[in-house]
Amino acid sequence: MKTSFELIAEFREDQGKGASRRLRHLGKVPAILYGGRRDARTLLLDHTKLAQVMDDERFYSTILSLRVGEQTQAAVLKDVQRHPYKNQIMHVDFQRVLEDEKIRMIVPLHFRGGAEAVGVKSQGGVLSHVRNDVEVLCLPKDLPEYIEVDVSGLEINQVMQLSDLKMPAGVEIVELLAGRDKPVASIHAPRVEEEEAPVVDEAAAAAAAAAGAAAVPGAPGAAPAAAAPAGAAPTGAAPAADAKGPAAKGAKEGTAKKGDGKK
Repeated sequence: MKTSFELIAEFREDQGKGASRRLRHLGKVPAILYGGRRDARTLLLDHTKLAQVMDDERFYSTILSLRVGEQTQAAVLKDVQRHPYKNQIMHVDFQRVLEDEKIRMIVPLHFRGGAEAVGVKSQGGVLSHVRNDVEVLCLPKDLPEYIEVDVSGLEINQVMQLSDLKMPAGVEIVELLAGRDKPVASIHAPRVEEEEAPVVDEAAAAAAAAAGAAAVPGAPGAAPAAAAPAGAAPTGAAPAADAKGPAAKGAKEGTAKKGDGKK
């Protein structure tokens, strides 16, 4: 059976949360190994070495070799618990692997041909990856590191389903076995965003409207005209009959003199 990574572990005797907390302070990662028609065993691994191999994508989808003393056990990673905000691995689960027993594993999807896809290059569409991994069922010897997805033949408004994937011999997709054929990738037309109308400040708009109204007398909202001084005659009007100004006084005196001459 081909393995890609080897991990050195040791059996763990202490149990409980308090013991696990002390071990983490010492740079250890609590783990468990189960399956393979054998009893589960608790293990300890070095945190630094485990974190290094976990940076490799293949670590999550290949057969691992766990070495405890002189014993070696083939296994796969089934679960990882991480600290919510620290860069710390809290716990890992491993499952024993038997050569004649099928296993279920989640393997990544590697997309290729996106830039050359008909719907992208010739029709101006946009490629969307609906999912990035898939769960498979197979014997350990047939377990692939990844599934290659060729989208170069996709046209615009077309969708690639799980049933369209080309699987290696002996490898089956769990969702298809359950009758669920789901989308993997699609090409759609680019979305055109509508231009938003410019936002006008209501206060500025009100001030501008008021200024325009003030420039037109009598318009709604215009300022009232200045009141004329008391007693002033309207523009263009004839002098009042009882006017008492100097002009009126001179007119009266002239009339009186004419009357005196007639006498």
